[in-house]
Amino acid sequence: MVIKYVGKLSLKYKIYNMITIEDFKIKNSNKVRFIGLDLGSKRIGISICDEKQLIATPFKTINKTNTNELIEQLKLIIEENNVGGIIVGNPINMDGSLGRSAQSVNDVASNIFKSIDLPVILWDERLSTVGAFNLSSLLDVNVSKRVKTIDQNAAAFILQGAIDFLNN
Repeated sequence: MVIKYVGKLSLKYKIYNMITIEDFKIKNSNKVRFIGLDLGSKRIGISICDEKQLIATPFKTINKTNTNELIEQLKLIIEENNVGGIIVGNPINMDGSLGRSAQSVNDVASNIFKSIDLPVILWDERLSTVGAFNLSSLLDVNVSKRVKTIDQNAAAFILQGAIDFLNN
């Protein structure tokens, strides 16, 4: 499968074992939930959507330890919540290039794809943390609570963008 990233001057291609959002749309029914992941360097935000795939909700934040432990926790969440797909936030640079954090996320997403028998896609997460932080400030959430829940809120921001795309 080829995932295309647009850089400043040229198209850059990177091959992963994951599927595109278009293939994801074709393969999924409307009766499963998706989870969204914001893979940070210290914490991982997890969000989940309803079975109608309309609304993404912050689910939980877990501290990052290792990929195997993350996969085990994801398997438990998937089993308990009828999850049919995983949306992983892809931290592409503002100019469209891939940095070290994007490569790290792609490696983890690839390991998740190999270990969990569900479709996994990468979704552009540029400004998701900023958007989640600004949204929570508009809702008049105090700063300490905003910081505490920023990762799961960013995951919900990522997942909402993907399900909005899927529903159009």
